[in-house]
Amino acid sequence: MTDQPVAPGDLPEDALRRLREMRGEGGHAALFTSDLSVNEFLLVKEAGYDPVGLVVGSSIYHIGIQVANYKQNQELQVLSQAMYQARELAMSRMEEEASALAADGVVGVRLVINRYEWGEHLAEFMAIGTAVKGRGQPFRTAAGKPFTSDLSGQDFWTLLQAGYMPLGLVMGSCVYHVAHQGIGQFLRQVGQNQEMPNYTQALYDARELAMERMQTEANQLKAEGIVGAQIHEDNHGWGSHVIEFFAVGTAVRGTRAEHQIERPQMVLSLDQ
Repeated sequence: MTDQPVAPGDLPEDALRRLREMRGEGGHAALFTSDLSVNEFLLVKEAGYDPVGLVVGSSIYHIGIQVANYKQNQELQVLSQAMYQARELAMSRMEEEASALAADGVVGVRLVINRYEWGEHLAEFMAIGTAVKGRGQPFRTAAGKPFTSDLSGQDFWTLLQAGYMPLGLVMGSCVYHVAHQGIGQFLRQVGQNQEMPNYTQALYDARELAMERMQTEANQLKAEGIVGAQIHEDNHGWGSHVIEFFAVGTAVRGTRAEHQIERPQMVLSLDQ
């Protein structure tokens, strides 16, 4: 890997100017920015990586409408695809900024969704993180891209110490319509303690689809596993019976056969 920036892609001119200034071009002194806490910043440096800049990717996306069968559990594939593609656009632009800084990876990645009053069906998808550059042998993914991770600085340090390396932030999305309960079924269940199998199966299926898609991305990166996996649920204003299940985590791969870290040390706080 060289220190020369890659092609800028579709980054806006203001972003390119900011990145050039951080690199120390045009008579500017090199300056990094970071959203890491002080502890995270120091541990990332201790791990052998130097922050080179805060990188951002954004995509304002129009989310279409899909009509669902009132009494049927089903995935709304049009909405699932929209949510996935919008996040991918934001992630790819964040990675472009990292590549423009000649970074090896991005740590502490956050995925944010913002909505604005001027667009009822519009949403801004943002990916934000701190680009870092390794001091030793450079590491990038098999595709030559910077690695991405949503792990904290502390977890990133621990992961490297144990002989693992993050490959990429992997995710899976499923927007699902949960069927409405019929009047007859409602009356039969009034006053009774019992499972609602219709709802149970719907939520179970939707989570499984999201997790399966996250795992598929990890397999494409040839990862050994996924750490820090989370499943988020939100309806994004679609109504009470339409829910997005979003699975996200960091795909990792071992860098050596032995995975050991130093034994934890007890620390006594002097704070009152």
